[in-house]
Amino acid sequence: MTQDGEIVLRGHPGIGPRVEGEALVSHQGFSARYDLNRKTGVFSREAHDLYGQSIVGKVLVHTTAKGGVATAWALLDMRAQGTAPLGIIFQTANPIMAQGAALAELPLMDRLDPDPLSVIESGDWLVVDPPAGEVRVRKRKG
Repeated sequence: MTQDGEIVLRGHPGIGPRVEGEALVSHQGFSARYDLNRKTGVFSREAHDLYGQSIVGKVLVHTTAKGGVATAWALLDMRAQGTAPLGIIFQTANPIMAQGAALAELPLMDRLDPDPLSVIESGDWLVVDPPAGEVRVRKRKG
């Protein structure tokens, strides 16, 4: 923890530029193809723990990536429509999701220490810096 009260998560360098935004945390996996309405950026699969919530302007934090090649082009499509998240953090990503994030120019990081799901809650403010391999967490107040 820093003097400013931030929690710092570190790992290997990720993909994409530095961004800041509010966290949206799920304890389930993520598929850009099957979990979302790509036109609105809202979770549309009723069985998902983020059902009904929008990813637009948020940093997603998930356990793992789900899906195949379709999830990669879905991220690119969402970026073009303005419904993509600001960035994505996984406990563990997969090559397809990394490919999709790179194509869509979205920040993506994984394998951070400490485990992001043990530290980050929805509503926390995140500074995601993939080139530095670092995520700074400012806990929400209240």
